[in-house]
Amino acid sequence: MGYDDSPPDERRASRSDGEDAYERDGRSRTSRREDSHRHARRRERSRNRSRDRRRPRRSGSPDDARRRRSTSRDYDGGRGSEHRRRRSRDYHKHDERGSHRPRARDNDHHDRDRGSKQIVKRSGPLPSQADSFAITQGEEPPKPKEKPNFGNTGALAAASNSVVQSDGSRIVLKYHEPPEARKASPKDQWKLFVFKGDDIVDTVPLNNRSCWLVGRELAVVDLPAEHPSISKQHAVIQFRYIEKRNEYGDKIGKVKPYLIDLESANGTMLNGKKVPDSRYLELREKDMIQFGQSTREYVLMLAPKE
Repeated sequence: MGYDDSPPDERRASRSDGEDAYERDGRSRTSRREDSHRHARRRERSRNRSRDRRRPRRSGSPDDARRRRSTSRDYDGGRGSEHRRRRSRDYHKHDERGSHRPRARDNDHHDRDRGSKQIVKRSGPLPSQADSFAITQGEEPPKPKEKPNFGNTGALAAASNSVVQSDGSRIVLKYHEPPEARKASPKDQWKLFVFKGDDIVDTVPLNNRSCWLVGRELAVVDLPAEHPSISKQHAVIQFRYIEKRNEYGDKIGKVKPYLIDLESANGTMLNGKKVPDSRYLELREKDMIQFGQSTREYVLMLAPKE
């Protein structure tokens, strides 16, 4: 093992020189590292610039702004993030306000255009030139010729449902039997008892026909009523064949009597209640009918079966 025979001052000088050399080597190493980091950053920036140049330009949308902010964070190393967040919030608020206003303006302009330019649709052909000149000069255009009308006038139906009197005048019937009109079954003997007070004035068997017209017009009615409050063709007792389904789904048909008021002046009463006009109401046994203001009561009865 060797021993340094040099004096202490020389030893101290040599130590200081060695320390200085070591410090210089450390500084050179740190400077080299910083230089290498700077070169790496410059290369990364140049690459990003070249990529941005190669990419096509995009519209300034919020998505692009987010991409730019993300790239800027990489460059800055996370510095100034709070400032960027504030800017992004302001940007979004401004974008939302701006996005609503022009839409409302566009809608207003669109409504104004629609209101000012309304399309007029014509159902028929355009007027002739002569008619337009006549209107401008204050004259009336010639009226078009009336075209033939081949629709139903109702005269034939009125003639077929009318009764010719001896003097040649016609009485048009207000009521026509429906297709379900039927005579009552022989098993069901329906009768109409006419009461005046407590006395039975008349008894009318209803199985002879399917329709009974009540009124003052003796030439057409089947059941005359002479009270002045009763209309000429007041009401009808109509027998109809109605089909119904039972609980098993089978059809069961039966002929039943119905009452209908022919829009009479003083109305018809059934069991003390007014009957609606032109509407069938089913009649049941022991129902009481009153016509107009007459005091006579018409009671419907069904004969007991043997």
